[in-house]
Amino acid sequence: MKSSTASTQVSPVKLAFLALLSIILTNSCSDPASVGIELGPGNDQIGVFFEEFEFPAEVVLLDSFNTTNKGNLIVGVEEDDYFGRTEGTGYTRMYISTAAERPESEAFLDSMLFEVDVISVNGSNLDEPKLLSIHRLTEPILDTVYYNFDKLAYEESPIASGEFVFGEVKDTVVSMPVNEEFQEELFGKMKRGLEFEDIFKFREFLPGMAFKGREGDNTSFGIDLNEKTRIITYYHYAGDTVSTSYEINTTSSRYFNNVDSDRSNTPTSVVTEPGKNYSTGSTVGLKSGLGMMIRLDTSPLDSFLDTISGVTFNQVLLTFGEIEEFPEGQTPPSSLAMYYTDANNNFLQSKNTVYLTVQADGQSQVYTNEDGDVVPNVTAPASVRFDSETNTYSELITSHVNAVFRGQLTRRDWLIYGGYISSPVGINNDPFRESLRQFKVGSDKVKVQVIYSKIR
Repeated sequence: MKSSTASTQVSPVKLAFLALLSIILTNSCSDPASVGIELGPGNDQIGVFFEEFEFPAEVVLLDSFNTTNKGNLIVGVEEDDYFGRTEGTGYTRMYISTAAERPESEAFLDSMLFEVDVISVNGSNLDEPKLLSIHRLTEPILDTVYYNFDKLAYEESPIASGEFVFGEVKDTVVSMPVNEEFQEELFGKMKRGLEFEDIFKFREFLPGMAFKGREGDNTSFGIDLNEKTRIITYYHYAGDTVSTSYEINTTSSRYFNNVDSDRSNTPTSVVTEPGKNYSTGSTVGLKSGLGMMIRLDTSPLDSFLDTISGVTFNQVLLTFGEIEEFPEGQTPPSSLAMYYTDANNNFLQSKNTVYLTVQADGQSQVYTNEDGDVVPNVTAPASVRFDSETNTYSELITSHVNAVFRGQLTRRDWLIYGGYISSPVGINNDPFRESLRQFKVGSDKVKVQVIYSKIR
């Protein structure tokens, strides 16, 4: 069974859909392979029909995006025959409290450890050791905005590194010894140096750290920056029977992620410019961190709606999949959002800069604003959920299709994004920028299944 953080139960909505579809197929006297399956042919009161069509899918690379203080560090190297090689490197400052008691000049060093709060692990062969290394920066992290293409210089030799077997454990604090040379330097500054008198002098001495994974491990980590991700130093004085500790942690520290992508000799090698949509053959994919999204051409919905009139939509279901198999230990994104887009792959926004998305089924898709105009609703975004038992993503879009059919909404193409954000302003946590999670699906497996009825 594949590992997943998503629920493995089939939703009641999907069960209802399948039950209704089963009734239709069982009772229909027409050819089930034909387009439009009528329940009870000859019944002059009610006809129930089933129709299925595809949404053509391509991929779009998100333009360079801000990764400064966006949730957590993304660290590690993943390789894939579709996405190529993707490496995440996390950069962070360190923090000291000037009120904390420092070791005095006569203190003796017992040990120094670098502890890291790992909040997620995504990879293959997690019963084998995976390496995490931490490198001292040689240039400072500035008070500016850093993007996914930004990187800083760091020392080649790590100040700390360790191999860890995670297995089923994806949320843990790992600990590794700090190398002897750095221990001696850092402990000496703690005891006697001016570098620990204030945070600015400290940053001149220690600009920050770069967190890296290992080539070939095919694993990435999510690392939280807080009081648990720290350098902890144990020391004693002559005559002491227990050690005293002093810590340098990452609480309130500025950080960012660099994500490097080499898509050479893969289907996604054709993706060369951000913001443009590309066909990648028989497969499309979404990869978090890298910023690769799926664009859906929803024009087949217009073609379908033009053929019907006077109908009631019983259920309309959007499905992705089955998605392609993925190694045990890797987890696809748990949910997806459907953003309205234009011909240039921009996220469309309301007047108050909230992104426009397909709204949840059963919720109002539009509302009347203060100017008396009917505009898209933004308060209840739909979420396309992953089902690990069926290896599919699905979501009911009945209310959305009904609003398009009634002329309340203009049909738009969609950008499929790995999580939901409300706007480009003031967003700190963005699931799409907090991991390297991914999925691939056949480009012909993005389908819309419609059950509708009409009065004759």
